Amino acid sequence: MKKIQLEILGLSSSQSQSGSFALILGEKHGNRRLPIIIGMFEAQSIAIQIEKISPTRPLTHDLFKAFAEHVHVAIIEVVISDLKEGVFYSRIVCSDGATTFEIDARPSDAIAIGLRFDVPIFTVESVLSEAGIILSDLDEGGEESDDEDDDDTDGEAETPKAPRPTEPSGQVPVEELSKMLSQALEKEDYEKAAKIRDELNKRNGQ
Repeated sequence: MKKIQLEILGLSSSQSQSGSFALILGEKHGNRRLPIIIGMFEAQSIAIQIEKISPTRPLTHDLFKAFAEHVHVAIIEVVISDLKEGVFYSRIVCSDGATTFEIDARPSDAIAIGLRFDVPIFTVESVLSEAGIILSDLDEGGEESDDEDDDDTDGEAETPKAPRPTEPSGQVPVEELSKMLSQALEKEDYEKAAKIRDELNKRNGQ
């Protein structure tokens, strides 16, 4: 199965889920984005490593790294391997020098650990096809992004209005959803774009 390399593009608080953060991954050699909602602790751990901050006491992911190094286990790569019912799954690929083995992990933990070992992050086409946001969608309608409906808020999330979970699924026309998707992508509001994408997929029977 062909792997697609990702890179971390951003990390911001999620206004749709209190206490959560949106981790934005991007296709390294492409134009697709993969937004993943993660917890506060994992977001802090990722941010600390990105900023090269040394905590006074080791976090759980630092402890994992210290233990792995002590028993001479190296981390080779992190793979976001599957998406089932809206939940992402990942694997940490390890080696003890003689054998290579994999450990199941949440993507947030896998990425936090992978950053500490400075290893690449990958996913597979099936995950990107289902959950990825294609930036080229902007070409179809991004010019009309200054709509009166816009409701700007701070952070990556909640910039344009999108269908609320409690609204009837057919209340917003498909054409309007497509327009809102373009607006969200133009403003790099990937969390909101992901929700609109999911609604469009439901309408299209995907």
